[in-house]
Amino acid sequence: MISILVQSLGHSPLALFMAQAVVIIALARGLGLLVRYIGLPMVIAEILTGIVLGPSLLGWLWPELTVTLFPKTGLGLLQIFAQVGLILFMFLVGLELDPSMVRKHGRASLLISLAGIAVPFAIGGGTATLLYQTLSTPEVKPLSFALFLGTALSITAFPVLARILSAARMLHSKVGTVALTCAAINDVLAWCLLAFVVASTKSHGFTESIRPTLLTVVYIAGMWFVVRPLLRRLGQRGASREGLSQNLVAAVFLLLFLSSFTTELIGIHALFGAFMFGVLMPKENGFAATLADRLEDFAVVFLLPLFFAYSGLRTQVGLLNQANLWGLFGVLLSLAVIGKFGACLVAARVSGMSWRESAAVGVMMNTQGLMELVVLNIGLDLGVISPTMFTIMVLVALVSTVSTAPLLRLIYPDRLIAAELAAAEPPRASDTFCLLLCVSYPATVPGMLKLSAALLGKSRDRSRIYALKLQRVNERSSFYLADAKEQQSGTHVLRPVLQLAEESQIQVRPIAFVSSHLARDIANVSEVKGADLVLLGWHRPLFNRAALSGTVGEVLEEARADVGVLVDRGLGSIQRVLVPFHGTSHDRAALKLAHRLMEQSGAMVTVLSVVERRSQKPGDSSDIQPQLREVFGSETEQVTIKQAAQGEPAEAALTEIRSQSDNPYDLVIIGVGRDWGLEARQFGIQQEFLIRECPTSLLILRGYDPTVHGPKQQASAQSALSPDGSTS
Repeated sequence: MISILVQSLGHSPLALFMAQAVVIIALARGLGLLVRYIGLPMVIAEILTGIVLGPSLLGWLWPELTVTLFPKTGLGLLQIFAQVGLILFMFLVGLELDPSMVRKHGRASLLISLAGIAVPFAIGGGTATLLYQTLSTPEVKPLSFALFLGTALSITAFPVLARILSAARMLHSKVGTVALTCAAINDVLAWCLLAFVVASTKSHGFTESIRPTLLTVVYIAGMWFVVRPLLRRLGQRGASREGLSQNLVAAVFLLLFLSSFTTELIGIHALFGAFMFGVLMPKENGFAATLADRLEDFAVVFLLPLFFAYSGLRTQVGLLNQANLWGLFGVLLSLAVIGKFGACLVAARVSGMSWRESAAVGVMMNTQGLMELVVLNIGLDLGVISPTMFTIMVLVALVSTVSTAPLLRLIYPDRLIAAELAAAEPPRASDTFCLLLCVSYPATVPGMLKLSAALLGKSRDRSRIYALKLQRVNERSSFYLADAKEQQSGTHVLRPVLQLAEESQIQVRPIAFVSSHLARDIANVSEVKGADLVLLGWHRPLFNRAALSGTVGEVLEEARADVGVLVDRGLGSIQRVLVPFHGTSHDRAALKLAHRLMEQSGAMVTVLSVVERRSQKPGDSSDIQPQLREVFGSETEQVTIKQAAQGEPAEAALTEIRSQSDNPYDLVIIGVGRDWGLEARQFGIQQEFLIRECPTSLLILRGYDPTVHGPKQQASAQSALSPDGSTS
């Protein structure tokens, strides 16, 4: 088999490249599913892909296959595509950087950034002088070796950090904004530093280094005063039209590669030109976001994994074959982490942040990932660092990036993030009704808003409705280029919901953030907001899954509030409501909700008391009267009571619903439970025939029980955090 593959690939460089691309992309996407599941950014999967396909694993386990797929003489196309992908990606990195971020947290961010560069750079440079004799060659200048190692330790991966903060719901928090601004400043300074280091490395003396330095100054001045105004005009032209024209995209590509070509000629590397061009692109009018949306799939999904694979082929863990080399890895990792963390923590604390916030910033600034890998590849290409040193530093970058998310969750747990979310909310009166709408599928929104309007009714001034939209962890640059205010408020993804609510004269407060655990975050938000009812919209499940399974089932299990699942079958005005009653706590919660509909919207309520033929259970007319009086009080006389005796309660409910075809019920409210075939803990298609067979709109309600779900925690910024940021 291998011999056939060798023969087929050996004669065609194009076939070899396509085989390489298929293997690389498939493995990267496969590992991506795994790392996302455990809450890590996609870049970790891509770094691992390179290491797995390289001599460290595949080359060790199956060397024949490695030689066939990645022969040393057959990496030309892979290298070229990897470099092009890196240029496009650095352009996207620059595109994500918004210079206006610096103005918002200028003093603190600048201080933290400078500390986060200076201290690790000094540590790296000092360590390099000690390692020069053992891990370098006489051909490499000691200064160049020290400069490269210092730069590698001081860098922060802005795009990776943005995605980690997004997954942690801290992208627009105070701490997240400061850290992201610091990372942006750090990136700009680090790349300027790298440009100087590359120029000095290529030159053979101080006199020769002056020329590229002066040319770099001229280049930056030309980009700022000539290219930047041109880009603004291009941005305005693109914003005035529907989408980007091909000519406009061609102009952007032309200027991008011209900028990269210029910096390569100067001697400061083509990547600096791509990065600088992205930074100068106008961020207004959605031009940058549209451009990123056009380019990123090709660059990130196809080209960038090729770069990681190429880097992985150069990473040889087998070179660390001595205990002292692994000891060196541990020392460098410790120095890199402690130096960066300590410097940023102290600088943040001096800037007025709490110890917890300062520690979180220190952890975030340790995110290196891709950017350090880029620096290391440049150093390896220039011959400044050895393959052994390259491997050690790749592992340092991998470990430091992997540890960021777990450490951040440890320092800033979910409850503190939720408390910060609630801090901006004014306190609500004890009699205020709070409703949380979980928006997932657009088709479910109209029915949920109609039910909300009926529940609010006369007391809209004493009610609050939140619309919650949870988004999956997003690797797209265009997502991070959205307007910050819209990102923070949620209006960018909830605009259609807000428009429908406005038409219904309902004031809805939007909440949107990225989530990797939907049910848990719904439960957290409902608790923070003090929701009385969490409302989910039902949609037909795929592949015959149980209707109340998946995220819906998890919310039913976890939320510390009443949870309703609306099965909308053309819900209009709610005039007639049916509550099938069998005596469970969920049925009693259904009675309370029906009472609110009666009070607020004048709905006529019918209670169907179901009595089993086999035995008398709570549910006959003699048992239900006290419970009705408890819920409805003096309005009990307005409730129509019906009694049904049937073998299966669900069948009795369906019989009553179908009997009213001439004057149908507008809404049926039924409690979750085994009696109705809707047991929250035991899912199954056959048990849920009521959902499938009910001809009218159905609200499946799970009543909140503190003995089952735990007591509500009154979460607020004041109760969850003490003034210094520690837990109270």
